[in-house]
This record gives sequence, structure tokens and C-alpha cells, in this order.
Amino acid sequence: MVPDDSSPEKCTLLLTGYTRAHSLSVNQLVHVSGAGDFQLSRIDIMKDPIPLNARKDHNAMDSDDIEDAEIIRSLAPDPSSQEPLLVENVPDPLAGEQTWPTEAEMAEAERNQKQKRLRKRALPRGTSEYQAAWIVDDTDGEDSGVENDGDDDEDDDGMLLDEGESGFPSQEDSNNPDFEEDQVSLHLRDSDEETENDSVMMEGDNMTREQIEDEIKKTNEAHAEDEEFPDEVDTPLDVPARKRFAKYRGLKSFRTSSWDPKESLPPEYARIFAFDSFARKQKHVVAQALKVEQEGRDDCAPVGSFARFYIKEVPFHVASNLCAASRTAPIVLCGLLQHESKMSVLHFSIKKHDSYDAPIKSKEELIFHVGFRQFVARPIFSTDNINSDKHKMERFLHAGRFSIASIYASISFPPLPLIALKNAAGAGTPAVAAVGSLRSIDPDRIILKKIILTGYPQRVSKLKATVRYMFHNPEDVRWFKPVEVWTKCGRRGRVKEPIGTHGGMKCIFNGGLQQHDTVCMSLYKRAYPKWPEHRFPANV
Repeated sequence: MVPDDSSPEKCTLLLTGYTRAHSLSVNQLVHVSGAGDFQLSRIDIMKDPIPLNARKDHNAMDSDDIEDAEIIRSLAPDPSSQEPLLVENVPDPLAGEQTWPTEAEMAEAERNQKQKRLRKRALPRGTSEYQAAWIVDDTDGEDSGVENDGDDDEDDDGMLLDEGESGFPSQEDSNNPDFEEDQVSLHLRDSDEETENDSVMMEGDNMTREQIEDEIKKTNEAHAEDEEFPDEVDTPLDVPARKRFAKYRGLKSFRTSSWDPKESLPPEYARIFAFDSFARKQKHVVAQALKVEQEGRDDCAPVGSFARFYIKEVPFHVASNLCAASRTAPIVLCGLLQHESKMSVLHFSIKKHDSYDAPIKSKEELIFHVGFRQFVARPIFSTDNINSDKHKMERFLHAGRFSIASIYASISFPPLPLIALKNAAGAGTPAVAAVGSLRSIDPDRIILKKIILTGYPQRVSKLKATVRYMFHNPEDVRWFKPVEVWTKCGRRGRVKEPIGTHGGMKCIFNGGLQQHDTVCMSLYKRAYPKWPEHRFPANV
């Protein structure tokens, strides 16, 4: 480590070794496994101190000889062509501000609109005008990040059903004194709490043995309950259901109903990058890398050369951890392709390992070993629906079948294998929890969290039934009235009206209802991965 005079918290890390597989340019970014992505300040190509088929003394492998090896030539980066270390998109805080446009801006917008009508665009077959509005023309330059004003837009108009068919009384027609309070509650982040407690355990150092055992017991019980009664939740008694489930909506059909992928994005989506065509961008980046490889440029360390790499602006504690780890295992440094340092939403096809028995909960912290990279992620799991653009979130990674794990991580180009590691409480060595491979990179993949509210028929008369215990006040019944209900025996129906003051409701079904049947209502909300608190294991 060489201290940095300008920044006392950072230093320059010197790694010495052999280049393998491909040549490495001093202008490209590099990744140090377990530590992160960095820029190079210099590369010294040195005379090999241990050449093959050469008669050397037994002391030739001493570290002093490696340090004093003769420098053949030095490579310095070109500021004009050096890849910038861009990890997150910097959102504009004023991007969401709305101002009245001037006459010049309105005239310019009208001219641009006319040019768009005249210009023909190559769109996929079956693309509507609404979908085409979100497709940005691809360029070979920098890809723009996903535009978002950074607000977690919670101004829902109430319980939504399918394509905006709310069917609820407006503010003028409502005589409910709690209506304004309900609207204000939509802005509270507390209304978006998970149905179960959020998944991440506290650090093991801050917990007693009894607390750790109690946390593991709760997780095992939640896993068993999720397998027996998937998605079923209880309506709270102390909080109105229209407040507790304010962000959920009903769908007429999970497969065919529309869901806008750009609607109400979280603040993290303003920090990531997206491609309008990832396959085309991958083809361009790989072709560009092969071209550099074939040209044999002067700024590259050739394959098989012995070189010293100067990695600049490495945090001091990260460099100290790497130096300590290098005494027992080699440090791996790899060159990155274009865009591979930028954050996006990655989706992995993942399966729980047979040797791992503990439950793996959604948003639980895992160590992802992807190719040559190793980073910390908090994935959410979902099903892989072939015939639908929406995918159902899974609260646990179930054994015996593949699921999709979605995370915030640096862009990588498939095919790429995955090994997911889990740090067990009190164990020093992480265990292999799951294996898989990279499936795609797509921030617009819609993952929906499903909950099922249940009620029980009290009186049944042919096609009509009085249902209790799904809600606890008549205002909640009116709020969720447009959503379809169904039963576990296969009947479908609708809510007609509330009965009494304790949440009872009258429902009409498409067939005779049995007394022992259970009435259910499905609600959906889009789910997103959790942004990791620390990205790399060496940063802990």
C-alpha cells in the first residue's frame, strides 16, 4: 500500500502478478474480487523473475526478488480514453419540478412532435403507441439511466382494479369523516410495511444467544406457515384495511391485466442504468473488446506478462483487508468491459442447494459469487411465468425448484454462473446456500407481491352469502368492493354491499356456496429488491 497524500482515507494498492486469458488495458476499469471496481494509475511490465525452463536458485521466489524485478516499460492511462468509474446515476433533484412552459418551448415541442410523426421507427411486432413511447433510440455512446424524479409516488387514488377501474366514491360524494385521514395516510411509509417482519437479522455480535435462537425459530415458523398457507394474511384489528393495504390493488386477470412498469418507481431506480436493447448493447461491447484484443495496442499488458498494477483511490481499510488476505490466498484482479461498473437490476435463475437446510427469506443478505466478482446483495425471489409479463413474488426460496432472484448489482454480461453464500450466525466460514446463473438485466421486470384476505360464510342462500371476518368495518368493505372474490372450492363472485357495523358483507357467487368453504380476495403490489448497505465483503 502506498498512502495517498491528497486523501488520508485512501491509498494506492500495488498488485504484482501474471496476466492471464486476455490482455489488460491501463485505460479500462478493473475489479478486485471482494473489494470493488477501481481505476488504474499505472502498469509496470517487468522482467519475469521466475521464467519457465530457466535454471534459477532456490531463493528465486523470495519476495525481495519480485519487488526488485527489472521494469521493462511503464503504461500510463490516457485521460481522454480512460473509462470513467461510474457506478450510480446521479439523479437531478429538480427533474420532477413542473413549470409552465414558455412560448418558445411550446413551439420547439410542436416541431419535435412533427418530426417524430414523419420519422419511421423500427418497432417490435405488436407494439402499441403507449409502449413505443417508452422505447429510447439506442446509441453506441453512454446509456442513460432510468429517469425518475426520485419520489416514491404514493398518491394512489384508492384501491385500483385492473386498468384504472376504481369504482369508488369520489371525495365530493363521500360522507365519511375519516376520508381525508385516509388520503393523508397514503403518504406514510409505515403503510407499506411488509406483511411479515422484514427479513434481515440484526448483526450477530449485537445479539445474545437467546435472541439468535428466537429469531431462527420465528423464521422457521414463518417458512412452514408460508408452505401451508401461501400468501394468506390476517386483516389487522387496530388499523383499517384501506390504510394497511393502501398500496395494493386488484387484478381481473394476473396474466392479461396491464401494469405500467414505469409507475411509482422507488428512489433507488433513479440511481441505476438501463438499456433499451440489452442484447444489442452486449453484442456491441463484446465486439469492441475483441477489436482491442486483436489490435495489440501499446496501452495493454499482453497475455502472460509479469506486471505490477497501480490501483488508485482504494479505501485504506479495504486495502488492509486485502493485504491480510493475500497471506493465505492470491488476490484476483480482472478487467471490466464497458458499462460493467454501473448498477442495474439483475435477475438470476437460482435453486436452493441440497446441502443447505435453513430457510432463505426474501431480502435476506447473501454473498453472490458471480463469475470473478463477489458482492453482497439482498434479493427478492419470484416465479418465472412464461406466458405473462408479471411474476409472483415468493417470500422464501423453496427447495427442489428454480426461482428468479432479483438484485441491485453491477451490470454483467451473460452467460455467467452464480454461487450464493450465506453467513451463518456464529460461523466464520459462509455456507453454500444456492446455485444458478445470470438470466437477464431488466429494471422493467414486474414482480408482484400477492396477499390473500380470507373470510368465512355465515349464512348461505343459494348464490348469496353473508361473509364475516374478512374486514372489520363497513368503510373497508366499500373500499374493496370492486375487487373480485373467490373461494377455495372454485366459486367466483363479487361484493354486493356491507352489512352491519362489524365488517360483514353480502356477496353473490356464480354457483352454490358450501358452508365450510373459505372466501378469499387477492390483492397485488409491485415489489423491488433491497439496496445493499455495503456492496462488497471486504468493505465490512
